[in-house]
Amino acid sequence: MSGDDPALRRPVLVGANPGLQLFDADGGCTGYASVWRVDWSRQHGAGTALVLWQPDTVRVLSSDLALARWLAEDFTRHFPELDGLPWPAPDYQREPVELAIDLAAGMHARAGDVEVQLSGVLDVRAVATEEFPLGSVPHSLRLVLAPCRTGRLSIGGQPVPGQVHRSGTPARPSSSAFLAEAEVWSRVPER
Repeated sequence: MSGDDPALRRPVLVGANPGLQLFDADGGCTGYASVWRVDWSRQHGAGTALVLWQPDTVRVLSSDLALARWLAEDFTRHFPELDGLPWPAPDYQREPVELAIDLAAGMHARAGDVEVQLSGVLDVRAVATEEFPLGSVPHSLRLVLAPCRTGRLSIGGQPVPGQVHRSGTPARPSSSAFLAEAEVWSRVPER
């Protein structure tokens, strides 16, 4: 077996990572929020963080800035939702993240002046891939995915403009507003 064989990968993070991506009428991304609840991680323990991307800024909010930096730089910035979008130097802010996730109903998260709400769960299904590259580092990912009908992102009480994009089929809906629970990220252990 080779060094990057998925069978050799070990968990590095267990938790949840709901997300919301909003689009304007021309299909441009107006905002993206990646909300993290880390139940366990090999390097940084447990905690919560909220990564907020907007066309001209990235804000990362958490009580644990070392954990937040790891989540933003090693994970979120490499997600397909942000592929091809600019990644300005993040502004790290020490703010506690309040987070409630319900696979039957949705999610509510708040950190500082940022609030994210997801509702109208369309489906709940298991997802697994052995090929989820984060930068040049291959990862395996297993999770429970719940696409949602609606999502709202606000800053200082003002909604970020844009709409949720839904696609897929009635039997297998997809949405840019989604819950991701029971996430297990694995990779080859560093030597």
